[in-house]
Amino acid sequence: MKTLVTGAAGFICGYLIEELLQAGHSVVGIDNYSKYGRVKKSYDSHPNYRLVEGDAKDLALIKELIADCDYFVPAAALIGGITYFHELAYDLLAENERITATAFDAAIWAHQHRQLQKITVISSSMVFESTTEFPTPEAAVRRSPPPRSTYGFQKLATEYFAQGAYEQYRLPYTIVRPFNCVGIGEKRALRNHDMHSGNVKLAMSHVVPDLVQKVLKGQNPLHILGSGQQVRHYTYGADLARAIRLCIESPAALGEDFNLSTPVPTTVLELAQLIWSKINGPRKPLSYVSDPAYEYDVQTRTPDTTKAERLLGFRATTSLPEILDEVIPWVADEIHAGQL
Repeated sequence: MKTLVTGAAGFICGYLIEELLQAGHSVVGIDNYSKYGRVKKSYDSHPNYRLVEGDAKDLALIKELIADCDYFVPAAALIGGITYFHELAYDLLAENERITATAFDAAIWAHQHRQLQKITVISSSMVFESTTEFPTPEAAVRRSPPPRSTYGFQKLATEYFAQGAYEQYRLPYTIVRPFNCVGIGEKRALRNHDMHSGNVKLAMSHVVPDLVQKVLKGQNPLHILGSGQQVRHYTYGADLARAIRLCIESPAALGEDFNLSTPVPTTVLELAQLIWSKINGPRKPLSYVSDPAYEYDVQTRTPDTTKAERLLGFRATTSLPEILDEVIPWVADEIHAGQL
């Protein structure tokens, strides 16, 4: 099996490509290094991995790379933390539509004229941004109000691309929606300006690594975005990678959409307390202040995960404390090296 992955230098793809290689896939990755710059991966020299530097909007290049592939995971996108939703509201829509259209144009061609079996679309939990149905099943995506952010709306559009490409060209697809991926390896994005939370410069604009670095740097009181009552399902990157691989490979995934997540909910304040206790010990009490929330800071994001378990046999098994036992030392090393 040969799989093309765009956005190969991205955070989730770091876990996904390693998972695919371990499962016996031959993988071709493409990335233009626009978010993090050049990054090294443990599998860069793997004999079944080839990395191409290029633009995911280059249709001729994507068609060249996909020509002898069985599967396609178009993961390239302009993406970041919640600050991106406000700073890059137009670019998140326009640039990601260009990337998406190129991916589907290439996939339709490869399915018609070459050997491509399926496209696996990387959507987002943000398609449920406006839902009031909890836990949220996959089917709620079509009965909930549309997302308010341009990022969430564009991710929903990628799902309609899949529908349209199947209805008109019979392109097989699976849609996956990762929830709150957490792990190691994410670098500081190349940004035009810095964002601060209290006296600490944000690292990735994602809550887990940023809370970890603030606590490690001694911020006290700890700055939390909003009330801290926001509910999230923090899911380990390697668990998500395994789920995406199952979605790529499994016949049961054909034409389906899946929420990929741990079933365990955690509030931001509970997360902060856990991080604080792991770093400072249980005897030092947590003191925190609430910073003003961003407009698109969804208060509850709780998926129904039973479909993936029923059809794919997937259940996320890595607990948040186990994830933090890996993430905290990694962030500490990055701070020591001057990377955060």
